[in-house]
Amino acid sequence: MSRLIEGDPQSTERKTALFVVLQQTFKEALDIIKHSFNQTGGVHVGQWLNGCEWDDETDEDKSFGQFGYNGEEFISFDLERGTWNALKPEAVNIKHMLEQKKTLIALYKYYLTQKCTEWLKIFVNYGRSSLLRTDLPSVSLLQKSPSSPVGCHATAFYPDRAVMFWRKDGEELHENVEHGEMLPNHDGSFQMSVDLNISSFPAEDWKKYQCVFHHSGGEHIVTVLDPAEIRTNNDTTGITSAEGDLSYIYIIAAVAALALIAVIGFVAYKKKKAKHIPSPDRGSELSEKLNPDPR
Repeated sequence: MSRLIEGDPQSTERKTALFVVLQQTFKEALDIIKHSFNQTGGVHVGQWLNGCEWDDETDEDKSFGQFGYNGEEFISFDLERGTWNALKPEAVNIKHMLEQKKTLIALYKYYLTQKCTEWLKIFVNYGRSSLLRTDLPSVSLLQKSPSSPVGCHATAFYPDRAVMFWRKDGEELHENVEHGEMLPNHDGSFQMSVDLNISSFPAEDWKKYQCVFHHSGGEHIVTVLDPAEIRTNNDTTGITSAEGDLSYIYIIAAVAALALIAVIGFVAYKKKKAKHIPSPDRGSELSEKLNPDPR
């Protein structure tokens, strides 16, 4: 919107002027509708719907305008004829009122056939980086503990039109599956997960299961349930359990070796120092030299 205003500073004033006219007509129409339904009080909802479609390949476009009352279609605009079609008996009075406003009809038709599509093209051009943005996710297999379900987690995908599911032998699974809700990330992308309870699955059958991420753009990512690819709370450094145990042994051995070297060095130091301990007499002489009697 900032780029739109910078490119056409007067656009906001023109749009405001148009909607002020529509607002006045809208209010007048509501009063007539309430009278037609013999309604004197209560809460009622009127909806004026305007829209246009544009095919950027064929450059074809079409527009529509209609009015709804209390959630139901009430009256619609015939774009070719420039007239209004009553969709309920109570809408006949509104039809006559609107068709008497020749200037408003010309303005409304101009808006739907020209300005709406013109604005739509500008919006698409300015918002192309986000409207046409497509990011595929990073998919991981996660498990809190050996007895927990395996979660298939996808993150950093955009837009949010995506589905995830588990399948076996090409068939989607519904039992032992729990779907998580889609959540936003701080950068505007999204994340989602789907859990699979594997507690009753034989280990030899694990690789028959696949997690499928399907994006609205047609792309999909398939992740096989491979034990070697499952990340757990213990995999803080990305190493396997066996490698972790081995590394732990190496660390203990290194610490023990350092401790042994320290002990040997301390004993050697004590022996060397013991050879140079001064005799009591020499020790007294040295003390007297360093600490002379003030007398």
